[in-house]
Amino acid sequence: MAGAVLLLTTACSGGEKDSGVTVGEKGDANAPQVTVNPGNGNTKAKPEDGVVVTAAGGTLEQVTVTLRGKPVDGAMAADKTSWKSRTLRPGAKYQVTAVAKSPKGKSTTVNATFATMKAANELDIVDVTPSKNEKVGIGMPIQVTFNRAVGDKKAVEKALEVKSAKPATGAWYWVNDTTVIFRTKNGTWWAPNQKVTFTAKLAGVKSGKRTYGVSDFARGFRIGDAHMVNISTKKKKAVVTKNGKKVRSWPISAGKGGRVVNGVDTYLTTSGIHLTMGKENPAIMTSEWMGVDPKDKKNGGYREVIPHAVRISNSGEYIHSMAATVWAQGRQNVSHGCVNSPPKDARWYYSWSYRGDPVIITGSKRKLDPMNGWSYYQMSWSRWVKGSALDRTVTTG
Repeated sequence: MAGAVLLLTTACSGGEKDSGVTVGEKGDANAPQVTVNPGNGNTKAKPEDGVVVTAAGGTLEQVTVTLRGKPVDGAMAADKTSWKSRTLRPGAKYQVTAVAKSPKGKSTTVNATFATMKAANELDIVDVTPSKNEKVGIGMPIQVTFNRAVGDKKAVEKALEVKSAKPATGAWYWVNDTTVIFRTKNGTWWAPNQKVTFTAKLAGVKSGKRTYGVSDFARGFRIGDAHMVNISTKKKKAVVTKNGKKVRSWPISAGKGGRVVNGVDTYLTTSGIHLTMGKENPAIMTSEWMGVDPKDKKNGGYREVIPHAVRISNSGEYIHSMAATVWAQGRQNVSHGCVNSPPKDARWYYSWSYRGDPVIITGSKRKLDPMNGWSYYQMSWSRWVKGSALDRTVTTG
């Protein structure tokens, strides 16, 4: 049954005896009529359609939809003549109870049971960054990876919610068919010291042919203090602030340049807005990334074990300790692209930083690509918003 008008026993008002009449008979013309869709007994209801309950000749007093005894979210219309649930879990059995009342006080109570169709293919979230309850930096993106290609990106994106204690403006951007990323607007960051919650109400969302989300997902994390690092490859200096106040600075040695591949000098540190991505102690750095055997010293081969390394891109850039170049730090750029730092400062920064802290580097003619690591703020805001399937911004408050 695609839908059914349930004509059940009414409770009459005004002291009249409940005669057990059904809605619609002549003796009960003033009783409200209630319709539940999917209808009672339906075993192949579409999860994406949810449940719709309507009342004619009165208003809905109460609607309850349950799955295994737990209530399902829904919204009542302003005039209380209709109620609609969220999307439903595929392959599940639901119970509905609705109560309506007429202007003359007559009420109707209806009950229905139905089941949703099963999903031939399931859409799941397989990874979310940041981690559960992680304390992160003010630039931290929310990165969501699905187990399969998402066909209907609009439907899936509608199911994604970001809430923060302090409002922010942001947008989603689909990197590919399986990954979508949320970040705040260019020139803004998350407000520090607050909780952020990401929720994906995927159960029942149709993302492709007979492909449905089968469960919801929630992830909470915290934004820590506002950490910012400004690095000048010309001044050869790093300056660190916390909540707008300078807390530390030190001399650095950046990329020396001199190795041009396809028009790009791969030995230059990239200029732009980086985000810290992770920590390694130690990090093993070799020349293999540029196709040179570490043993081939003639052609620049190297293998080094580097302590207290904080990654800032996917092209091998770190802020890290380098005792061997202390002589050059503050004076000369001699690295292969990393930000060499004095051991004591690198050790401090390694312990102090969060993932998602902005690191703004200036002075190099090599520009950071928007998809080199978490460098998403390198993309213009208008282009980022266009990457949303819904072409819209999101307010998180």
